[in-house]
Amino acid sequence: MPTRNQYVSHDVVSAWKYFISHGQFGSHLITPEVARSWERCYEVQVNPYDGTCKQLLQSDEFSDLLEERKYLMDIARPFMAKLYRFVQGSGFVVVLTDERGYIIEVLGDSDTREKAEDLNFIKRASWTEEAVGTNAIGTAVVIKKPIQTTGAEHYCLKHHTWTCSACPIFDLDGTMIGILDLSGPLYETHLHTLGMVVAAAEAIMDQMKVQKKNRELTLANTRLNDIFQTMSDGVMIFNETGIVNQVNPVVEHIFGQPDYDLVDTAVQELVGNKAPCAEQILLKQKAYSDVEVLVDSRIGRIHCISSGKPIFDDQGVFSGGVVLLRPMEKVQNLVNRFSGAHALFHFKDIIGNSEEIQETIRVASLAAASMSHVLLEGDSGTGKEVFAQAIHNRSLRRDGPFVAVNCGAIPRELIGSELFGYADGAFTGAKRGGRPGKFELASGGTLFLDEIGDMPLEQQVALLRVIQDKRVTRIGDEKVIPVDVRIICATNKHLQDEVEKGSFRQDLYYRLNVVSIEIPSLQNRREDIPLLFKHLLHSIGHEWGREFEHIDPEVFRYLQEYNWPGNVRELQNIVERIISMADGDTVCVKHLPTSILDYNKHVSKPEHFLSQNIRVTNEREKRKQLLAESESQKIMALLAQFGGNVSQVAREMGVSRNTLYRKMHQYNIAN
Repeated sequence: MPTRNQYVSHDVVSAWKYFISHGQFGSHLITPEVARSWERCYEVQVNPYDGTCKQLLQSDEFSDLLEERKYLMDIARPFMAKLYRFVQGSGFVVVLTDERGYIIEVLGDSDTREKAEDLNFIKRASWTEEAVGTNAIGTAVVIKKPIQTTGAEHYCLKHHTWTCSACPIFDLDGTMIGILDLSGPLYETHLHTLGMVVAAAEAIMDQMKVQKKNRELTLANTRLNDIFQTMSDGVMIFNETGIVNQVNPVVEHIFGQPDYDLVDTAVQELVGNKAPCAEQILLKQKAYSDVEVLVDSRIGRIHCISSGKPIFDDQGVFSGGVVLLRPMEKVQNLVNRFSGAHALFHFKDIIGNSEEIQETIRVASLAAASMSHVLLEGDSGTGKEVFAQAIHNRSLRRDGPFVAVNCGAIPRELIGSELFGYADGAFTGAKRGGRPGKFELASGGTLFLDEIGDMPLEQQVALLRVIQDKRVTRIGDEKVIPVDVRIICATNKHLQDEVEKGSFRQDLYYRLNVVSIEIPSLQNRREDIPLLFKHLLHSIGHEWGREFEHIDPEVFRYLQEYNWPGNVRELQNIVERIISMADGDTVCVKHLPTSILDYNKHVSKPEHFLSQNIRVTNEREKRKQLLAESESQKIMALLAQFGGNVSQVAREMGVSRNTLYRKMHQYNIAN
């Protein structure tokens, strides 16, 4: 059997001469790939006696090509250099082209490169079959397979002294992106040359896979790190001995310390030595979730919810764990946000132009700017909670929760658990896992205690203690939880009278009654009734899809003559009734309820207005007198409490020293 050199130098040469002369194959032996390539070259009329490339890219086009193929070239160069070291000094050049056959990189011996330059076998040249006839690069472009062309297998005579081995390079999607070629003198022809090129091309493709994996790992690591750094929960990662080796910014914020002070610290020390959660991971390699812990920070004890999970390596060996910390304040804010524990009303939502309501708004606005507790007094239905919400929304705590509790609507035996919460198993029927109280839920915001006058005496003691200590202990638990709450109370009773009766603690009264605000009843601001009626008619009607164009003036006369025992709440109820019953776009007297119509029938109008005005005036004077007496007693009590320190009393009342001196002079209080 003849060797490849013998096969190329005899049979193929004869085959080439015959094909060039006749345009067809004789009986000579030639490979199918080369035969089909010659046919393609013959069809496009490639000059078989030439072989010099005349298709070269312009400089700017070549620069753009190099920029586009930078990724391929950066990966291929090391492998091209390694391949060249194997053949250095033997007259070979290592060539890299793009998928179209344009040469983008050449490494080789200088004398061989000079010979190659005679053929324009250089960078930016097109080494396709159409440009230079059959060759390993051009044919590989067509067949997309490794191929070796030697001597007369080349279609052009000038290439018959060369041997070329080429292998396509494919990207990870299977698309050909380049050709790696090894070309040299004919006398160096050997089958292993093609094997070396194929191995180098496969190494390039393997490196592309490695780089893709590295990019994916880098991207995944970046994403995980971004998540780690931006999580709303605090995250601590520790090793198998419990030593923390990484924390995120939230942990730094919780502890009030930078990461370098927290790293290399035992996790038990950070989450509490008595907390079983860390031991659950370290000793039992078990996860835990939603455990309440108290952590010591530079700003005091922080109440947190903690979860944790062990980490195992690929062999299933325990290698550490991760602990999540979420401040209870965030949990409570989230609960309040979705449970409606936020204030909706502002001072602009309070309707009325009367002197009484405007003065009340002014005093309430001043109270909102302070941090003092507020007592709202007024008849049922006057809008005490609206004022409470408006005060909260103008205060520095506006971004915190607004939690409302109706002390008169909670059974006596449940008020303690409602306000202060309870631990797991504190009593029969207690919710599993315990439950935080309203003080905890309102921490950082405002707690509105409606109907405070109905709170049982035994719970008043606990309430006073929490207000003074700013700490709460759940029923059935020993943990002391810090709370930061501003209290706004409301009552339809006169608390000073309740104190004198003994049904309300005096010390709690003075603690809550720092700023006292009297909410006027509707009959004391009758001039606001038409404005309120129109507002309610429009807002409720719009909500219900009803619009009213006209209101009979007689309606306002009837409304203003009525005594309004239910205040604004009753007025709203009547407006809703009118919207439901009226069949047109005009509100008439006939739409008013019989309670208002009957009341007006039994009252003589002129006499009624006179007696009404006298009664309103008397009621106003009486209320002013009661308020003055209450304020006088409060000032005297605070002066006694603070040893006559006027500055301290002024701060406690939320007024200036000059205002306090004026009031002391008004009430004849000596100091």
